Amino acid sequence: MLWITADEALARLGTKPQTLYANVSRGRIRAKPDPADPRRSLYRASDVQRLAERHAGRRQAAAVAAEAIRWGDPVLPTAISTISDGKLFYRGHDAIELAGHATLEKVAALLWNSQDIRVETGEHRTGEASRMANALAVLAARVMNDLPALGRTPSVLQAEAVSVLSTVAAGLAPWNGEPVSLHQRLALGWQRPEAADPIRRALVLAAEHELAVSAFAARVTASSGAALSAATLSGLATLTGPRHGGAWLSVTRLAEQAVSVGVREAIRGALSSEGLVRAFGHRLYPQGDPRAKALLASFEVPPLYRFLAEAGEELLGEPANIDFALAALAATFGLPEDSPLVIFALARTPGWLAHAMEQVDSGQLIRPRARYAGIPPDDAL
Repeated sequence: MLWITADEALARLGTKPQTLYANVSRGRIRAKPDPADPRRSLYRASDVQRLAERHAGRRQAAAVAAEAIRWGDPVLPTAISTISDGKLFYRGHDAIELAGHATLEKVAALLWNSQDIRVETGEHRTGEASRMANALAVLAARVMNDLPALGRTPSVLQAEAVSVLSTVAAGLAPWNGEPVSLHQRLALGWQRPEAADPIRRALVLAAEHELAVSAFAARVTASSGAALSAATLSGLATLTGPRHGGAWLSVTRLAEQAVSVGVREAIRGALSSEGLVRAFGHRLYPQGDPRAKALLASFEVPPLYRFLAEAGEELLGEPANIDFALAALAATFGLPEDSPLVIFALARTPGWLAHAMEQVDSGQLIRPRARYAGIPPDDAL
């Protein structure tokens, strides 16, 4: 059973209704209207079970720490972004509203507490390598030459952040013409000028997302005192994983399958084989990913993707997420196959740099302890 009633949720949790509603508002339990009675809500059974297990008995410090790492309580302070009541904010500014007019460069300046920035033009190519491979290579080439981030003033680090962003842009959005904004570099480089504004919105909407795994990787690296380029490289490498920036691949495969067997059967097949469909839902947005809604509203969604979104919400009870929206954007404008990942990577670079600089400023080393679960030391002798 995927969804349960309030009474069933309260029975499993052993809490008051106010606590249940608070967990929903904080994104810990997903909820949706009851189709049989819109005045009532249904609650995601897996989320309720997770919290029930977490609160069973008195938790030890090790259990608390382990739970915090897995979508649990906040583990470190940040002033960069937050998700509150189903909305995403960049330093107090609604990201959806920013997407209506801002560029990625403007958002970078906001995230860095900086003045307007100017990203240098240029390109970096390594034979027939992909744009992602180029960006990874050029960042890696900088790491051993750039200065450590520790002991340097915020203004100096902000200037270096512009340089690092320019380096990433040279790999992901190569451009040697007259200076244009990053979204225009992508659109013109792909010979799709009509896609410029939706790409701009996508870049803004994906620029930062609190403590996503790539941002955490960047912070861990920065906490060691490594260069900003090293922290960015950590974030970029982490982004390539199928559970993060690589989730768009499952969306395109779902669309391909839908062409063959129909949208409903494609969703059923993915759910049966993988246990989830990555194109839908987000644990931090119980009522739906606002970034996806805003991006999908900025262009005419192809019928296939529109039908997939409708069927997904009907069958799974979850609206389409940002990964779905990026794949739909690529399909609409005929962008290259890896364009969702390229857009995501370029967008998130300012966020990684913001986290790296904030971590350096904190002066703290991120070094949790491991809970040993192997052979007892005495038995290994």
